[in-house]
Amino acid sequence: MVYKYALMPIVAWFAAGTLKFMVNYIRFQKQAVNLIGNGGFPSTHSTIMSSTVFLIGLSEGLSSPIFGLGVAVLMITVIDALGIRRAVGKQAKAINRYMVSGQHSEPVLRERQGHSPVEVLGGLSLGLLLAYLFHQI
Repeated sequence: MVYKYALMPIVAWFAAGTLKFMVNYIRFQKQAVNLIGNGGFPSTHSTIMSSTVFLIGLSEGLSSPIFGLGVAVLMITVIDALGIRRAVGKQAKAINRYMVSGQHSEPVLRERQGHSPVEVLGGLSLGLLLAYLFHQI
């Protein structure tokens, strides 16, 4: 497949988004539409990056320089999802509590920003599965 590296992130984004919506629909029913975006299972960012990096590793070899670079960027993505973005979500929750106790009647900031380790692991696993399937085509 000529465009496999360009298509992989798009397929991964669609697969992770679809799975995330299905999980949210099972857990929260009609509120699932409001939960579209950052946060949740699986991590879309982790799925997109890992699928592309794993596809490179499977196709070009684990010793290729581009695979090593991909692993480094994937690590930054995972650290960001688990750390910085998760902290932003916690701050938004605290600010929303403060705002609700003041003059605003409903939360203003989106609280679901980062991911739990399970959500990131789900994204990494989905990425590996998608890369393997793409590599077989």
